[in-house]
Amino acid sequence: MSHFSLLDWAIVFLYLGGVTAFGLFKGGKQQSAKDYFLSEEKINWITVALSIVAAETSTITFISVPGIAYTSNFNFLQLAFGYLIGRVFVALYFLPRYYEGELTTAYVFIEKRFGLGIRRLMSSVFIITRIFAEGVRLYTPAIPLVVILKGYNLFTGVSDSMLYVVAILFTSALTILYVQFGGVRAVIWTDFIQLFVYLFGGLAALLILLGKVPDANASLSMLAAQGKLDVFNFSFDNFFSTPYQFFLALFGGAFLSMASHGTDYLIVQRLFTTDNLKDSQKAIVLSGAIVIVQFTIFLCVGSLLYVFYNGVQMRGDEVFSKFIIEGLPNGVSGLIVAGIFATAMSTLSTAITSISSSTVFDLYANTEHGKTASEPEKFRFAKRASFLWSIVLTLAALGFIGLEKRVVDVALSIASFTYGGLLGVFFLAVFFKGATARSTAAGFLVSVVVMAYIITQTTLAWTLYVILGSSLTLLTSLLVSRFEPAEAG
Repeated sequence: MSHFSLLDWAIVFLYLGGVTAFGLFKGGKQQSAKDYFLSEEKINWITVALSIVAAETSTITFISVPGIAYTSNFNFLQLAFGYLIGRVFVALYFLPRYYEGELTTAYVFIEKRFGLGIRRLMSSVFIITRIFAEGVRLYTPAIPLVVILKGYNLFTGVSDSMLYVVAILFTSALTILYVQFGGVRAVIWTDFIQLFVYLFGGLAALLILLGKVPDANASLSMLAAQGKLDVFNFSFDNFFSTPYQFFLALFGGAFLSMASHGTDYLIVQRLFTTDNLKDSQKAIVLSGAIVIVQFTIFLCVGSLLYVFYNGVQMRGDEVFSKFIIEGLPNGVSGLIVAGIFATAMSTLSTAITSISSSTVFDLYANTEHGKTASEPEKFRFAKRASFLWSIVLTLAALGFIGLEKRVVDVALSIASFTYGGLLGVFFLAVFFKGATARSTAAGFLVSVVVMAYIITQTTLAWTLYVILGSSLTLLTSLLVSRFEPAEAG
């Protein structure tokens, strides 16, 4: 077992300190709530695309995707092809609608179509969903740190739960600092840097593993013979309970990406920081292509870990963390751990700015006080909202300590309670002129209730969740609208 040296610890702390300082520097001074959340100083589309990838994948990809390849094969990659299809759809059909109105949140368009009540409903659902989903994503970086501390008998006598608490609080404290003072500009530019470190860490691990396995060609042949490198799964066995069956993964990935990148303000906020519609479209499509490359890198890491550990049975979520400590040279281990925590900071900072922005523009700005508030008052409220949600998200992450289920599936399942309903509402707004506010609300609520039952009480593949949820919203809304009196809506 190699030693997590003083050099490794120095790299971790210097890198995290550097990222925080860089975020504060790039954030600059904001003069208004809109500048704080949307950046009046526009950002180039390539930077935005890279920041999208950093925000959406974060530590869950770093830790769990290698574990998926370790315990199964490359079927997970089918999702990424679906993600790209979904993003092209968003670029063609959703983004042009957003740019027709005032660019503050994704839900302004919903108000124009269905009224303020539905806008508030969508914003509230987004906020609640993000609290739980981002809580999972903030919790995951604590996994490698606890492995490190336990592996070298540091903090002897301290429980695992307390170590998780320390890791989460440390990550949160640094993130809150640069978000409070730097706003969305700080978030996007730190994401830009963090993604390169994150990908470099994955590539470094891949190259080191290739050097450690006894015979690379023989190892690849063995993996192929065992089906560990299979990308496509065209089998129809247990079709509805197999998430990575080709059609379920492709279409499920496309629908999930439409929801996450077309209706979820966590991502849409970043698209609003570009110069124009065309740049936003290029950014979202490029992000889809980068994700395919990224997933491939980390799945390859997982397959080589299977060879390195001779297929020994272990938790998928911990296999890469174990290798970071045991198999990497001094310095590289520290850089990868720093990258893990940096992506956790990206996750939290993105959630803080998007939830706070929606709180200010969708909820507060439409109250009696918000309508008459001066720009300095709105700005002060924005800062307070940002700090409050920082605390709430940190507490949510602490609540996931001791999680048993595979982290990737949990995070995606939480979002799927509402993603289908949200996507269905946007489908209605864009493609169905006959839909009304009342029928849309009915469709959304039916979708959430039914999906809550399906997710908690059945073994249906999670890749079907958004497809089913959006279909339920559409069908219910269209049915209700047929029986509404003509004057409704």
